Amino acid sequence: MKWNISKQFDFCYGHRVWSQELNKEFALDDCLMCRHLHGHQAKVVVHLESQTLQNGMVTDFKHLNWFKKFLDDTVDHKFIVDINDPLFNTLLPHYKENKAFFKMEQNFMIPDLNILKNEPLHIVELYEGYIIVDFVPTSENLSYWLLKIVEKKMAKIGVKVSHLDYFETPKSKSTVYA
Repeated sequence: MKWNISKQFDFCYGHRVWSQELNKEFALDDCLMCRHLHGHQAKVVVHLESQTLQNGMVTDFKHLNWFKKFLDDTVDHKFIVDINDPLFNTLLPHYKENKAFFKMEQNFMIPDLNILKNEPLHIVELYEGYIIVDFVPTSENLSYWLLKIVEKKMAKIGVKVSHLDYFETPKSKSTVYA
C-alpha cells in the first residue's frame, strides 16, 4: 500500500519572466506580457507519501507549519528577481557595482541593507521587497526550487515528498515530481 497526503499554501508575489518567447501560431498574438513586472496569488500544494504509517499517519500535517512560515517570511509580498535578468541593474541600481547579498540556505539571496544606511526609508523598503534567485522565476522553476526546499527539510524526519503542485493562477499549474 501507499498513502499520499497533501497540504495547500497560498502567498502573493511578483516576478518577471524576462526569457519569455511566444509562437504566434499557438499564442494567437505576440504580446509578451510575462516580460512585464507583474504579480500573482500563488497556491502551492505539497504532496507527501509513505508505504508505512507512523501513529496512523504519513506524518502530522503540522510538520509542514515550518513551510508556511518560510513562505510567509520569505516570498509573500516579495518580488522574485533573477540575478541574470537584463533589467537586474535597473531594478536594483544600488547594487550595480557592489553585489552585496546574503546567501540563504534555501538557494536564494537577499540584499545587504547595510549599504543603504544613508538612503531614505522608501529606498530601503524597496530593497527589502526583493528575493534574488539564479534562475528565471517561471512557475516550473519556482515549483522545482520549492520542492527542493521541502524535500531537504522533510528528509530530516524521514518523510518523502512525492511531488509539488504550483498554481501561478487558478487555471495555470506546474507540477514537479521528486
